[in-house]
Amino acid sequence: MRHDPALDPVRRAARPLDDLDDVDAVVRAAAGAQLVLLGEATHGTREFYALRAAITRRLIEQHGFDGVALEADWPDAQRVHRFVQGGLDDANARQALESFTRFPRWMWRNREFLRLVQWLRAYNDLQPQHRRAGVYGLDLYSLHGSIQAVLAYLEQHEPQMARQARERYGCFDHFLDDPQRYGQAAHFGLSEGCQREVLQQLQAMMAKSVPRIEEGRQTEDDLFHAQLNALVVRNAERYYRIMFQGSNASWNQRDRHMHQVLQRVREHLTRTRGHPARLVVWAHNSHLGDARATEMGADGQLNLGQLVREAAGPGESFNLGFSTDHGSVAAASDWDAPVEFKRVTPARPDSWEGLLHDTGLDLFLLPLGGDELQRLLAPPRLERAIGVIYRPETERQSHYFEASLSQQFDAVLHVDRSHALHPLDGAAPPQVLEEPETFPSGL
Repeated sequence: MRHDPALDPVRRAARPLDDLDDVDAVVRAAAGAQLVLLGEATHGTREFYALRAAITRRLIEQHGFDGVALEADWPDAQRVHRFVQGGLDDANARQALESFTRFPRWMWRNREFLRLVQWLRAYNDLQPQHRRAGVYGLDLYSLHGSIQAVLAYLEQHEPQMARQARERYGCFDHFLDDPQRYGQAAHFGLSEGCQREVLQQLQAMMAKSVPRIEEGRQTEDDLFHAQLNALVVRNAERYYRIMFQGSNASWNQRDRHMHQVLQRVREHLTRTRGHPARLVVWAHNSHLGDARATEMGADGQLNLGQLVREAAGPGESFNLGFSTDHGSVAAASDWDAPVEFKRVTPARPDSWEGLLHDTGLDLFLLPLGGDELQRLLAPPRLERAIGVIYRPETERQSHYFEASLSQQFDAVLHVDRSHALHPLDGAAPPQVLEEPETFPSGL
């Protein structure tokens, strides 16, 4: 068996971690950045959430980061944001997560994220208003929820504008329960579409400013959240309209939207807090690892990580990928199907995960700087991505792609044996999925 020339350099560069709270090395590497991108190789691994939470807490508490932006819908994250800012609408953190109702609920309704929300509330309670960390959603699937949020804001603050907004958004009346049906009708000419109406409403919202009225009746934050919901409606309309043109078109629209929202949040926080805003971002590796270093990028896809790198100056962003070799994961077999607890097949030996497994280390950080590692880890290898759906029976076709590790990320956190998330809804992951020490040989 041929010895992999990258193995010994990787083993020398690896920095073993004692446990899931031992994130000193990660925080030191990331603390100087304006944007810290924390990926995940699956949407259902407990260790990934726990590690990201530990890193996020440290960056907020010790380095003054202003909050966390999530691969989640804006209105759902806004409810969490209000809670952690000291809002009284929800009695506790679990209640604040109840708006996460669309598939996959377990992505944000799980024990690890609940603990982070609880910590954020307790931390913020001790901070002045301008130092409180926020929670922001980057995604665009909330067409209906964002329309309702814009209308609710206008009814309360600008009733004279609410009637016109209802007329504009009335364009969606027959499609709000199924926005994909709107996209299909618009794409095939069965509907005139709502492009003009959503753009007009966004322009009207962006032209507004907070009037000088009695304190407490209206705030700049309220208006900002309403404007962002109007932006979501505009970009979601385009997303659903172009999704039938092919996967690249809709993927690129989604990640451009994420980047646009991230920029708007940073601009708002910088203006209202008086210092350059710094944020932690949580999303899948496929969104945060620079697409230009992957076969998807070669096929025309871009992603949030690429857009951040292109817009940021040297050292302004830090991009951390995550990987695992084997264990268990919370995932579904099909879209909108129930969550299952599945065994993660040991990684292919010709993959990046296989190389990291061969170090013999259980949990470690691999910085990807330095000429030797940059050179050795640049040639493409297979890399695994498990999203909300996991089909181990077709793993090579369904979950592997080629990528250059050293060009994708600034560092990688490897969890050799990982475990399924514990969703708040339903049973705990069964012990039967925990492999014996002799797995997979069974000896």
